[in-house]
Amino acid sequence: MANWTCDEALARLLAHEGGYSDHPSDPGGPTKYGITISDYRRYVKPNATAADVRAMTVEEAKAIYRRHYWDALCCDDLPAGVDYAVFDYGVNSGIGRSGRVLRRVLGLPDDTHIVNATVLGALVRRDPKAVVDAVCDERLAFLRRLKTWPVFGRGWERRVAEVRAASLRMAAGRAPAPLPDIEIAPAAGKGVAPAPAVAKRAVVGAGAVGLAATGGAFWDWVAAHPWEAAAIACVAVMAVGGFLALIGRWRRQEAAIPGTPFVPELPA
Repeated sequence: MANWTCDEALARLLAHEGGYSDHPSDPGGPTKYGITISDYRRYVKPNATAADVRAMTVEEAKAIYRRHYWDALCCDDLPAGVDYAVFDYGVNSGIGRSGRVLRRVLGLPDDTHIVNATVLGALVRRDPKAVVDAVCDERLAFLRRLKTWPVFGRGWERRVAEVRAASLRMAAGRAPAPLPDIEIAPAAGKGVAPAPAVAKRAVVGAGAVGLAATGGAFWDWVAAHPWEAAAIACVAVMAVGGFLALIGRWRRQEAAIPGTPFVPELPA
């Protein structure tokens, strides 16, 4: 309904999302302009690495947002203000959650996130400002339940407040106020429920990591944390060397007393 809001929404979104980051508490992993490595693999390059995410251009990010978030939520058909609130929520927490919340606040079944004629018809009968408030209230309540709230909560709270204020001005037919300074350290994290942790096993004696369990994510982590990876490798090598030295000591002990059971003598 208000196509001008798309450019405004994208500009404000990118200001919040910031540049490249790989925060250990962020379930999204390597992320740039708010595009996680999993999204980049889904939409652009199936075998993308952390380096590919780091090299992403802002125009590439805008194209992803327009097609897979704004258009996917039919934001061009939503009232001004509601479009920005739903779009930003979809980027931060997934279009599935954002679309379902929109349907729920309109009193519709939330068994799907699809924005269809039924949703648009319900919106005609509702005050856009009330819809914006309801969506933002639900969003903030959801974020506060996440275990990563202590890490990212301050930034998320400011973001939702800014989105609410700008969306309400859009809904009233006014241009939103200039974007305030956004505190990004270095990025606000993805407000999504973390996926179940993938089983990881470290074989200290062999100095190896269970690569079959971690898959490509392991190499993405290595690419983004070269110094930490080198330190872990050094510790693993030292552990292997110490273990082999201990085995040698035990075998020399056994050879010195033929015919006796092998009872290892641990070093003092």
